[in-house]
Amino acid sequence: MHTLRKQIPCLILVALSLALGAAGQSATASVPVPAHVVVVIEENHGYSQIIGSPDAPYINTLADEGASFTDSHAITHPSQPNYLALFSGSTHGVTSDSCPHTFSTANLGSELIASKRTFTGFSEGLPAPGSGVCTSGEYARKHVPWTDFSDLASSVNRPFTAFPTDFNELPTVSWVIPDLVHDMHSGTIQEADSWLQTHLAPYLAWARDNNSLLIITWDENNDAPGNQIPTIFVGPMVRPGKYSQDITHYNVLRTVEAMYGLGHLGNSASATPITDVWQ
Repeated sequence: MHTLRKQIPCLILVALSLALGAAGQSATASVPVPAHVVVVIEENHGYSQIIGSPDAPYINTLADEGASFTDSHAITHPSQPNYLALFSGSTHGVTSDSCPHTFSTANLGSELIASKRTFTGFSEGLPAPGSGVCTSGEYARKHVPWTDFSDLASSVNRPFTAFPTDFNELPTVSWVIPDLVHDMHSGTIQEADSWLQTHLAPYLAWARDNNSLLIITWDENNDAPGNQIPTIFVGPMVRPGKYSQDITHYNVLRTVEAMYGLGHLGNSASATPITDVWQ
């Protein structure tokens, strides 16, 4: 009896460990594994400015065809820390759009590469492959977070002109950053909407037959209270509809991590993956 009493706490710990492990496996299992994910970041507009706007017909078509999150929020203001949060799970204490920065911590790109997958960031207006310049014309490094991480080779930093036309050649995960005119920062909603249709519609048409996903989100809103932003997932694995759960950039990052069995970066560890939008 004495031996049994000693064993009971151990048995409880084993059972608890197994239960937690099963829960983690279940969360991962309930997220698909797309062949490719393309993430596009737009700028400085709130949910109500975009969803239902006659100036954004293409984006609203995507919202109708995919999963549109009605309670999605950015992390902070201004732009740069939100990009860092979505890419690495942390703002790294950045509270401005200052440039340059260098960090040595793990990030989405390095985690993908460590898992034998691939990552590339494609930025409109980047003056040369691998460039670390802070600004060039309508290009802004503050919107290109992978340039800030010392564990990523400069080869992952490419101009949008290098975005493949044969989408089979895409990396596992791509980020696409339009320039300041085409991301709604300096240009109009209509200009950005048209740019997205011109440049991403071919990928999305291909994605529907090739198990691939498009994610469109915004870095932050227009400084309105709550920092609510549009976030849209579109692809053959997505169940169309409006989804009302409260999500942030950290939930989106955690979802991509779950897709590929990656570690949990920074604050994504305490965020839950998005599991209810899949077919």
